[in-house]
Amino acid sequence: MFDFGIKDIIDIVLVALILYYLYRLMKESRSLNVFIGIMVFVLVWLFVSQVLEMRLLGSILDKLVSVGVIGLIVLFQEEIRKFLYSLGAHHRVRALARMFSSGKKDDKEDKETIMPIVMACMDMARNKVGALIVVERAIKLDDIVDTGDIIDANINQRLIENIFFKNSPLHDGAMVIADKRIKAAGCILPVSHSHNIPKELGLRHRAALGISQDSDAIAIVCSEETGRISVAIKGDFRLRLSAEELEGLLAREMNA
Repeated sequence: MFDFGIKDIIDIVLVALILYYLYRLMKESRSLNVFIGIMVFVLVWLFVSQVLEMRLLGSILDKLVSVGVIGLIVLFQEEIRKFLYSLGAHHRVRALARMFSSGKKDDKEDKETIMPIVMACMDMARNKVGALIVVERAIKLDDIVDTGDIIDANINQRLIENIFFKNSPLHDGAMVIADKRIKAAGCILPVSHSHNIPKELGLRHRAALGISQDSDAIAIVCSEETGRISVAIKGDFRLRLSAEELEGLLAREMNA
């Protein structure tokens, strides 16, 4: 007799959620056709081996599946990394991790870190100087730092403005701030290929969105064309921020 209980319902729901999440990841990475092809192959494999019980063809497909898993890990390593990052970045998981971390945030130290960034961004926006500043959080950005020139200096408003000065050789890249220090400048960021980015936003904004999708970093953009300040975080934009809004967002997110 066919037995269908609550565990089976939960099983089906969990598998459906995993498939839906994988579908979203593949769609964002422009690998949707590959994902559909894999799903078709899996359905054919299950139908042949479980329903029709074709032993010879089923055994061949079994071998392909066992080898194909390794190939998929290599092929979709970026997507797997994003999936695992999304699990770790979930607010409940991070709240649990904070329970085991010791020490409290020093509000004075946070303000000393945030205010030079805010003031530099306001001055650069006023003078329409393009800038891209990435603030590292839980996910380390050592691979991004390695693409630029090491600075390793205290966070200073004048230093930030000098690095992004139009005649500076480092002004086209991104600045990475980590551990309350300016780690590097002139860094290269992954560019987002999302179709939801407004057309008026340029390459700096696409790079900011790209790093916010690949990590939990906060990416601040000063537009050279409009003089407006935007922030990309968790794959979303906060556009046209004032000094107060930027300060509040940084204070909130850096303590999250």
